[in-house]
Amino acid sequence: MQIYLVGGAVRDELLGRPVGERDWVVVGATPEQMQQLGYRAVGRDFPVYLHPQTHEEYALARRERKTGPGYRGFSTQFSPQVTLEEDLQRRDLTINAMARDEQGRVIDPFGGQRDLTLRLLRHVSPAFIEDPVRILRIARFAARFAALGFTIAPETGALMRQMVDNGEVRSLVPERVWRELERALGEPAPAACFDTLRDCAALQVLLPELRWGERERGALQAAVRLSAEPVVRFAALLGAADVAAIGALTGRLRIPNEFRELALLTARLSRPLANASQLHAAALLDVLEAADALRRAERFQRLLLAAEAVHAVSGPAPSAFPAALLSAALSVVAAVALPAEQLTRLPGPVIARELRAARERRLADLLHEARRR
Repeated sequence: MQIYLVGGAVRDELLGRPVGERDWVVVGATPEQMQQLGYRAVGRDFPVYLHPQTHEEYALARRERKTGPGYRGFSTQFSPQVTLEEDLQRRDLTINAMARDEQGRVIDPFGGQRDLTLRLLRHVSPAFIEDPVRILRIARFAARFAALGFTIAPETGALMRQMVDNGEVRSLVPERVWRELERALGEPAPAACFDTLRDCAALQVLLPELRWGERERGALQAAVRLSAEPVVRFAALLGAADVAAIGALTGRLRIPNEFRELALLTARLSRPLANASQLHAAALLDVLEAADALRRAERFQRLLLAAEAVHAVSGPAPSAFPAALLSAALSVVAAVALPAEQLTRLPGPVIARELRAARERRLADLLHEARRR
């Protein structure tokens, strides 16, 4: 039995980046041997085990064979006779197809170290074309490594376009598409993900509702500067879209409500939020109520970030986004309270009118003070 550290951990070590999860491949072992050593089986489709102390994943070396269309059309073969090189050969990119043995030596049968030096995302073998998920993975890696100067090898880009042309990409299920896109939105340069999908013609297939141009790229890049949260970046990306397109996209990909709601609010309210300092008190209160800011204060702060990103690309020289004013407006409104005697002697509709009037007065004072500065 031989154990190797594989994949992203080896790649990130060689790049000098922090290593997150570590994955291991076990060559020359059987499931029975793994269980006798205390490893706990967790794999559903092939043998994967958790280490009894570290709980890191250890997979038996395996081969894969294409048996049908789509990313699920594979059969997995594992046995003690499967070699490390055979296991590495089924991986997507050369920079992910390296291993490190127990003595610390790097095993690199497909030129991953060379491609790290060349800053290339290059496929390992022609079998790359068999799994359409790899288009999404490469787009995500482009988002992760664009700042380091990585580009996609021309021959790999050609295979990606071929996968789109032959219809393989249409077999991707919505949940898998969204999972990879959400991860890409959390990377340092998510715009590179959408550029990659556009360049191989997958964007129109996977995200037909998304307009991807300079405005959308600029809003997404502005959101990256403002927030690390994928939900804020997603909302900024769709900030110029119409609500019907957002509803269609989020429904088709089964995107979580948190993302859907913030994207819709950004599309509807980014302009009045940006113009808050020019609004009358009643109109500003309407905007706060439309955002449900009093009950959803944390979401409102995310909305301000997404709206600010959209505002950053709204014109040749947009005015400063009034984030401080809007935060102050929420604080002012939240602090308004009616005297206890009014609450006990007045009917509900009258209380609501009185409360709104008091809030408008406080907002009017705030706006007046802001305009004097």
